Amino acid sequence: METLSTAQIPDSERFAAWREVSSKRWVPLEARCDPHLESTFRAQASFSELGPVQVVVLTTTPLSIHRTPTLIRRSDPETFLVTCTVGGRVWGEQDGRNAELHVGDLSLRDSSQPYLTRLAPDGHAAQTVCLQFARSLLPFAQRDLRDLLALRIPGDRGVGALSSQYLLQLARHLHEFSPADTVRLSTLTLDVLTAALAGALDAHSAVPPHRRRRALVAEVHAFILTNLGDAHLSPEAIAAAHHISLRYLHRLFHDDGHTVAGWIRQRRLQRCRRDLADPRLAAHTISSIAARWGFTSPAHFSQAFRSAYGLSPRQFRRQCATVHAD
Repeated sequence: METLSTAQIPDSERFAAWREVSSKRWVPLEARCDPHLESTFRAQASFSELGPVQVVVLTTTPLSIHRTPTLIRRSDPETFLVTCTVGGRVWGEQDGRNAELHVGDLSLRDSSQPYLTRLAPDGHAAQTVCLQFARSLLPFAQRDLRDLLALRIPGDRGVGALSSQYLLQLARHLHEFSPADTVRLSTLTLDVLTAALAGALDAHSAVPPHRRRRALVAEVHAFILTNLGDAHLSPEAIAAAHHISLRYLHRLFHDDGHTVAGWIRQRRLQRCRRDLADPRLAAHTISSIAARWGFTSPAHFSQAFRSAYGLSPRQFRRQCATVHAD
């Protein structure tokens, strides 16, 4: 993953430098900032490649991005861009339509048509995750997808909510993925995007069953990760949230060699292990860390931790403290 930031650039040069860099890293774009805001402009972008999908997590103060007819004639990679709002507000316009996007909302854009995006139009910082990929990777007719350009795909209900949870998790953990992870995630990400767009088009039959299944599994995983701290998270609640039967949920995990409860427990233990190793959390008790990730019984947590890692939580934490002291 590569990260670009204006942090080390003098205030008077930040926006000009950002405008030059951003035009080269994305499709050719024209970045604009109100002149009276240029001296306080801040931006950071983290780039990662998930196979054929480029992922960009962008945090910025007020900024507008224009894809003009002149720039399209100069260079057009013929890609789609799906944006998910992570924080703040975003406003987009393309093909005569426009929408204001809030946290979790999705929006589709086409690099072959002019568009305008305003980030942080209310003056506060905004963060988005943008995925760019070849149009040929989606199993839909171009004329159908054109109807979705610049529309708001709500992230608070339906398949849009499930897809946005996956993309929000992707943005938060992008820096943690290994090369082996990126190969797997490229397929999952495309499947999730396909499911989200199919839901917006009401065209689920256009998506092959195996892609629908992979997208559903990825969305279920994202839902679990988002709700790990909920002690009442259960297979029944997960199945209900995804409008599937409990039996089908168990089959999805069984086909991948897991159980629902086992997958949840493993992820909770991983979060606890990470926090116990973090010297910044040394003042937090072991039981409070366990409770933070859904373990209501300290004795059960200690037993599960020892079974997974061969040490008690206290022994593991002491071992990590010794390493940090050295």
